[in-house]
Amino acid sequence: MTEQAFAKRTNWAGNVTFAAADFQLPSSVEELQTAVRNARLVKPVGARHSFNRSADTDGEQFSTGALNRILKLDTTSQTVTVECGILHGHLSVWLNQRGYALHNLASLPHISVAGACATGTHGSGDSNGNLSTAVQSLDLIRPDGELISLARGQHGFAGAVVGIGALGIVARLTLDVEPAFNVAQTVYERLPFVQVQQHFDKITSSGYSVSMFTDWMGDTVNQLWVKRRMGDVVIGDAVQTMAADQSFFGASAAPAERHPLDGHSAENCTAQLGVGGPWHERLPHFRMDFTPSSGQELQAEYFVARGDALAALESIRALRDSIQPLLYISEIRTVAADDLWLSMCYQRDSVALHFTFKPDMPAVLALLPRIERALAPFHPRPHWGKLFTMDSDEVRAGYPRFAEFDKLRRACDPDDKMSNSFLTTLMRQP
Repeated sequence: MTEQAFAKRTNWAGNVTFAAADFQLPSSVEELQTAVRNARLVKPVGARHSFNRSADTDGEQFSTGALNRILKLDTTSQTVTVECGILHGHLSVWLNQRGYALHNLASLPHISVAGACATGTHGSGDSNGNLSTAVQSLDLIRPDGELISLARGQHGFAGAVVGIGALGIVARLTLDVEPAFNVAQTVYERLPFVQVQQHFDKITSSGYSVSMFTDWMGDTVNQLWVKRRMGDVVIGDAVQTMAADQSFFGASAAPAERHPLDGHSAENCTAQLGVGGPWHERLPHFRMDFTPSSGQELQAEYFVARGDALAALESIRALRDSIQPLLYISEIRTVAADDLWLSMCYQRDSVALHFTFKPDMPAVLALLPRIERALAPFHPRPHWGKLFTMDSDEVRAGYPRFAEFDKLRRACDPDDKMSNSFLTTLMRQP
């Protein structure tokens, strides 16, 4: 069935126009299997939140939008099984109503579970792995239409979870859940950068999830968003009250709710001011009931080892006069290490340096090589779903298991049915 409503064939931000001549909306996994089996070249597309051409194809493109069912909540194993197209925001509401939670959420809840996991999309927190680390098992439709299952601990599983669309189409996932919890969120303003330099670890460990927003100009970080699990005990220099007049590492608690961009209404942001609420209404920065119609922005993001964080921040600050004219805002977050082969946090606790740029594609693409050269001494790993210009050798060198992933890819897709310009460049296929 062709999706008539998908007349505008672009990604969310509008910087990618999809090339596929045929666009389908399967209503069942079985229908998707048949369609994949009969296709020449194939790619799935979920919520369209990738900023590059990883989901593009000149073959057939399949939307996962109708595959959005929650199949099973297993309270014994503490897992939930879902179809690939369900959005994190919708799943989170459903889980919370039943007393359960996911361990982490991205800043925007309007993203599909399968797409987020396939690209290593992350959320934040010193002790929190990215969203992919919750995957206990997955059902994968191979390019020949066969449905195979992979579970944690099985051969190939660690390569398939962050699969960047190279192995097939993930049809279903089983995710770890935990008892629901409450979170209180406080925003602090004008955090002196010298405090970041001197107390980086204490600041990022002061909450369950911590984000710094900066335009790189001046001597302060614009905003510090601290999300604390209610009931958590925080010790040492990070002990703070939620009082509006409380100073925090030289920053002041915001007297009213804030948007990450100065001057923008906080109406669409999750509740702040230290008011506790359900995990899914605090861990994202933006509310699920606000559905963005278009991005009007471009995004890039690079991950460096936590030990290199301060030096990497200084390298970006040195470029601030070049970055600032194109920048809306940057976000700095920490993510825990994992063992997923193509995760940006593979075997290293990481700091993510995120850039939200104005929608000027030529200017942004001209700027990114300068950012990448500045970060090169720290072996950055770019976010799979965002813009980057690093060549394939540089990207592959950041992943010790990349050769094994390529071997797994060839076993799953010997005829390159899942390939596209993004993968051809990355894999350097003939």
